[in-house]
Amino acid sequence: MRSVLPQLKLVALTSLVLAFAVPADADEVPFACTILPGEELASIAMTNPLAGDASCIVTCKFATTKYDNNPQITCAKPIPAGKEVEMCLLTSGGDRLVKVTEGHAECGR
Repeated sequence: MRSVLPQLKLVALTSLVLAFAVPADADEVPFACTILPGEELASIAMTNPLAGDASCIVTCKFATTKYDNNPQITCAKPIPAGKEVEMCLLTSGGDRLVKVTEGHAECGR
């Protein structure tokens, strides 16, 4: 019979490393995924909450009127400390954007 103990140690170590990779006191990053008038274009904006310049990334996902058409966009760029910027625009591809279904943003140095 083969022992699975070495595999269990690897899994535990991997989980431990991941726990340290994400800071527990990470700042909340304000962002907005906004459907613009006409409902075929969305604006993705965010604010760098850090005390210094940072590299920031935001992802927004939308529902449309078309079945199984859920456009998603991820934008990344450097943002000065405390500044709010428009990260990017997303077109719906001709379908009407209905609502924001998911969103996430983070900044790091």
